[in-house]
Order: sequence, then C-alpha cells, then structure tokens
Amino acid sequence: MVNHPAAAALEKIAAEYRAAYLAHAAQRAPFAARVRYTENNVEMAFPDGTWDTVTEQVGEVLTISDPLTGQVGMYLAIMQGETPGFLAVRLKLEGERISEVEHIISTRRNLSGPPTPIGDVREFRHDPDLERPVPPAERVSRAELVRLADGYFSTLENNTGEIRGTRFAPGAFRFENGMHFPNVEADFRLGKYRFNERVRDRDHFLVDEERGIVMSRGFIDHKGVLDHFQLTDGTPWRSIFREPHSWSLLEMFKIKGGLITAIEATFIAAPYYARSPWAQPGR
Repeated sequence: MVNHPAAAALEKIAAEYRAAYLAHAAQRAPFAARVRYTENNVEMAFPDGTWDTVTEQVGEVLTISDPLTGQVGMYLAIMQGETPGFLAVRLKLEGERISEVEHIISTRRNLSGPPTPIGDVREFRHDPDLERPVPPAERVSRAELVRLADGYFSTLENNTGEIRGTRFAPGAFRFENGMHFPNVEADFRLGKYRFNERVRDRDHFLVDEERGIVMSRGFIDHKGVLDHFQLTDGTPWRSIFREPHSWSLLEMFKIKGGLITAIEATFIAAPYYARSPWAQPGR
C-alpha cells in the first residue's frame, strides 16, 4: 500500500475505472467530458473495444502510480467470454477526471506471426514485491530509474551479449503475457535476442518513485533478415522471425538499490514499424 496521499487518490480512481470497465458502465467512474482512448494502438471513440466484451477479471490487479504526471498504470488478467487475455492499462487524469485511456490487450489472436506462448490467466500471479514500497535506503532518483529502464531496452536492441546502461539483481526475472522467464541477465549475455533490430519509440511515461517502478511503452522491430547465428558461448541459434515484424508493448521495471529485480510486460504483434498514437513527435 502506498503512503503518498496523491498516489492513493490516483489508485482509488484506477479502482473505480476497473469496476466501471468490468460492469460496462462508464458512468461509474469519473471521466472528463472528452476522453482520448486507444486499444492496441488504434484510436477510437470511448467506450469501445473490450469495454463491450470483457466478462471477468481473473486474480489480482497490480496498480502503480505517478503523482508528478497524474498517471496510473494497471496490469491484470481478464476474460472475454471464453477468451483469456492479459491487459495493461494507462490512465491520465486532469484534476480528478480521467482524460486519457490506453489499453494493450494480449490474447492468442494478438500474438500470431510468429506464434508466441501466452500464460494461463488463472494460474498467473504478480510477484508480491512489485507492489511493495522500496525502503528509502534502496531508492534511487527518478532520473536514474528512467536511465536503468532505458538501458534495458538498449541491451535488448541488437543484443550481442553486452549489458548497456543498466544493471540486474541476481535472480532478476521477467513475465511476458503471464509467461515466466527466470534468467534475464544470463539470456542477454548469451545474445539470444540478436534478431531485435530496434527498440524504438521508447517512452518512460510513468515513474512510481515509492515502489521503484517505471512503466514504459515501446516497439521491438525485427527485419526478418538474420537467420542462423551463434550465441556468445558458441551455441548455434536461429531467429524465429522470417519477415518484417514488430512487437508493441507496455512494460514495467522494478528497481531496488540501482538494480532491476523484476519485469512485467504485456505485448502484442503489430504491423512492421507501426507506431503508437501516443508516440511523442521526434521520438
């Protein structure tokens, strides 16, 4: 539980948003007169998309907040009838009213080309440390939190085995669409992701300083040119990408003592070199 009163107020409104979303009843949450709304990078009238189809929240929600920018993020699992999915949400408030809503919803349909595993929404659990405040002695500045998160993307881009601009705690792990990847730094040092041509349109828009979490948006591009290559230990490897392809993501990083301890991401397939409607000019 956060101690900052402004953060608590943001997270209360986030809970109201979630309740309204699950009830298909926008009037139950405090929305501005005009709401800008996107789902999977498509801008549309509000409410639409999964606001009409969601049937259930599965398990607990992970909520993070940034009083400085008036933004709040949520990661949760949902059902749309018999279709399971992982949902990441960004809300921006003006005053005490929601003016921006951004959804990335990942289902098996959104992960084709190439097929990618997706976890079981009923088995998935957020790591409990994610929502805990970081002890003051282990906190770093807001700018350093952003630098370390961006360094993760720099390491992921054209991954050669070099760790660029970030640091990992021993045992740092990642959840992607509910799937557990336990060896983050080891996989990077092996160069398993060399087929990532670019990690672009990076935007670290929410910093929860009390919890030591950065929430970010970005795209990972695969040109589809690289085929066979070797890992840094000499193991033969092959890219799974055979054509131009991009991933779109909303990803969060937990940082304590200047080290990334955990990562949680919701991502979907996107047309090659697609951009988010929220992308900043010049990025």
